[in-house]
Amino acid sequence: MKLDDSISAVITGGASGLGAAVARRLASQGVRVALFDLNQEAGEALAAELGGVFCKVDVTAEDTVDAGFALAREALGQERILVNCAGIGNAFKTASRAKGSGETKHFPIEEFNKVIQINLVGSFRCNAKAARGMLDLTPLADGERGVMINTASVAAQDGQIGQAAYAASKAGLVGMTLPIARDLMGEGIRINTIMPGIFETPLMAGLPDNVKDSLAASVPFPKRLGNPDEFADLVNTMICNGYFNGESVRLDGAIRMAPR
Repeated sequence: MKLDDSISAVITGGASGLGAAVARRLASQGVRVALFDLNQEAGEALAAELGGVFCKVDVTAEDTVDAGFALAREALGQERILVNCAGIGNAFKTASRAKGSGETKHFPIEEFNKVIQINLVGSFRCNAKAARGMLDLTPLADGERGVMINTASVAAQDGQIGQAAYAASKAGLVGMTLPIARDLMGEGIRINTIMPGIFETPLMAGLPDNVKDSLAASVPFPKRLGNPDEFADLVNTMICNGYFNGESVRLDGAIRMAPR
């Protein structure tokens, strides 16, 4: 797919971090971008900077997702690109003993479900709705109608202690990539997934320097946190290379996460 001002894109979690980096990269090539996020202040500011549109969307709420797509399409036209970056994480052991008292507890099921609903179901909800919209597009010269990219994590393969929900949600994204590609193969719609390692995001920025230094040292090479622009580079490649389909790719400096 050639990127220019004839193309529009929807980026979930687009107000900050990896999503914002993707939005800036696409907009720099003329793509008209719609940002789905709950952070209205940051989202509106970035949309204004990029000449795009902000849509306040909770990916777990069907009505706000539908309203977001309707607003984005009215302003920018039917998207040919969807990049899902919205996601959360938490940390609870499956079952554990409290230090001192020996009292036992288990992973709160509502917290497990929350992560699954946002990271996995929310991404699929947007995949399904974007793909349905793309079906009505006229194919480009190479027969392509659109491309979707999901953001998983190396935790899909190397989940750490306390990451049962997060790892399950990200492994689900990896697991559904090929079936979705096969579902849509007759319609000229591609899908891929990126599994990023430890990236410099707003969440990481809040950590003490010694913790960030320790994380950077754990990366085989280069010994640093990933730059969001490097994530955007891979998104760009997956969009522009028409033979990139049905793949889940690690972007992690060769790191393999330890148990903790």
